[in-house]
Amino acid sequence: MNDAEFKNLVRSWNDFPTKGISFKDINPLFRTPDSLNYLNNRLFNMYNNFQINKIAAIESRGFTLGTMLAISLSKGLVLIRKEGKLPGPTIKESYSIEYGTRVMEIQNDAILSGEKILIADDLLATGGTAIASASLVEKLGGIVVGFVFIICLNYLKGVDKLKNHGYNVNCILEFD
Repeated sequence: MNDAEFKNLVRSWNDFPTKGISFKDINPLFRTPDSLNYLNNRLFNMYNNFQINKIAAIESRGFTLGTMLAISLSKGLVLIRKEGKLPGPTIKESYSIEYGTRVMEIQNDAILSGEKILIADDLLATGGTAIASASLVEKLGGIVVGFVFIICLNYLKGVDKLKNHGYNVNCILEFD
């Protein structure tokens, strides 16, 4: 499998979940051993030489990517979830979305001070969720070494936003 074949597996669904949105469906990327191996190899080659202690995966489709990374790199996995989904003591971070605010949280003992954390998610749009996730990691004393996404929607400027905050960003696929 090559880059073009992998990208062609992504489907676009117009007006989903709401009118005016072109939803990028990554589900076909996970359906065959060839595409899974391609993704896993790309991720391993990107991060095998990075100094990383843990992978932080953003709910929910980032869990798949984060788990692949954690297994292939032999690192721990930390989950960043929507408010109310994690047991025990947590810290929270709210952020703005188009029609209000959302809250993400992480267990307060998930990351030790000084640990180097790679944050993984399926898709980067405007960067709001990513910035909130980085804030959670940093509040616990973690050091964000970068972000990795399966898809970056460049026209929504999330990559620029993260880079302007000083973060390293890698995208497996980009859509302009």
